[in-house]
Amino acid sequence: MKTKKFTILHSNDIHGDFLAEVKDGKGNLIGGLSLLSGYINKVRQEEENVLYIISGDMVQGSLIDLEYKGVSTIEIMNYLAPDVVSLGNHELDYGLPHLLFLEKIANFPLVNANLYIKKYNKRLMLPYVIIKKAGFDILFTGIITDKVLASIKQDELIGSFISLEEASEEVGKISNAYKNDDIDLTILLTHIGFESDIELAKMLKAEWGVDLIIGGHSHTILDQPKKVNNILITQAGVGSDQIGRFDIIVDDDTNSIVDYKWKLIPIDSSLAEPDERLQDYIDSFKDAVDRKYSAIICKLAKKLTHPVREEETSLGNLVADAFTETAQSDITLVGSGSIRVNEIGPVITLKDFKACFPYDDFLKKYTIEGRKLKRIFAYIMRKDNRDGEGECYQVNSAVKAVYDDKVAGLESLAVNGSSVSDDEFYTICLQGYHFNNSREYMGITNEELLESGKHKVITTSAREVLEEYLRNNQNISRDVEGRLIYK
Repeated sequence: MKTKKFTILHSNDIHGDFLAEVKDGKGNLIGGLSLLSGYINKVRQEEENVLYIISGDMVQGSLIDLEYKGVSTIEIMNYLAPDVVSLGNHELDYGLPHLLFLEKIANFPLVNANLYIKKYNKRLMLPYVIIKKAGFDILFTGIITDKVLASIKQDELIGSFISLEEASEEVGKISNAYKNDDIDLTILLTHIGFESDIELAKMLKAEWGVDLIIGGHSHTILDQPKKVNNILITQAGVGSDQIGRFDIIVDDDTNSIVDYKWKLIPIDSSLAEPDERLQDYIDSFKDAVDRKYSAIICKLAKKLTHPVREEETSLGNLVADAFTETAQSDITLVGSGSIRVNEIGPVITLKDFKACFPYDDFLKKYTIEGRKLKRIFAYIMRKDNRDGEGECYQVNSAVKAVYDDKVAGLESLAVNGSSVSDDEFYTICLQGYHFNNSREYMGITNEELLESGKHKVITTSAREVLEEYLRNNQNISRDVEGRLIYK
């Protein structure tokens, strides 16, 4: 038996989490890319055959990333020198042409097998890469699906998307075409969420030889990998506070993993020395951003929080109310994922604001019947949408919606204290991203939202609306007050 040990370090959903934080009250630093780099450097020195991979969403989540539209992130990632990175949904946030630019400045392969420009039947990205190490050949390919690619509907250059079933077929194409007898290990890098990884693993044929699925998107923390269809599935939470580590033994004769250990490694100052040169490089971006965005735009009466996307939050309530005041709508739905911080205030600088609400979009008001409104709330409040992979919403103060998990149905919906009537018309304000993806995210088609003929663009910049609202409303506050209730 010819075997070889490999160490695979893996991250996902780093989201611009560049800086270390003090979290334990003892002065110990936790997370940040300089500490992460220090640990990766240490492992590369200690172990013989090390691979570092990232399963999507390097960008978004920090002002440093936003200010430079991901260029700063790719430059920093070049310093970390991952062996291979897969495409995540947020890599497309700055538009398709900019993604292709980011790919060109990356010193590492960015792989994806199933995102096509279908008009020309061309894959958008490098579909696979084979890394030769210690006499073994390791094949990597990447997968993303329409479930997480909603943002690309803003870009007309790509006209269609790939379902989970089609994604499994693309894995088969890569394996059938490129997985010859010399391929010792096959690793699938996904960015579709842990539950979807499980479903995908069930669809893969044993003959395709996928050994590992290393995923992202759902920010899942695991005690141990899950084994499905003889495929090990794992991911490593979110940010830079931890990193996944596989130590595996691969058999060259059977092209299989014969033994493995996996652990989620917390990244802190007791683990390794920080990479000072990388920290200096990150600080050069941070200093420029701090100088530009240090102005105070608002002071709140108290800190507002947004700890989870699936529930009503005090910060979410403030954003929804601000949009409602401008739109003068009966209902406003704000995508919980468009609010990118867990807390803000009391003092809000321009830097805080940009980090909190990095995405800009138009706001538009639609007029729809109450029966459609009930359908929307029944859809967005359903239990299986609150699994970490669904699209959830914050609502304005006029709304009170009650959902009963036991019967899996909407119990009641009221606007301004009155129950919503099926035949009465109501106005609803939406961000453009959520209108474009209304069928998937709200269970209603664009045609149904436009059916009454009454719709109006409120603003071409939701971010400017929110910034002006904060500037002109000092010492405001919000609480969680029962706008969305789950029984």
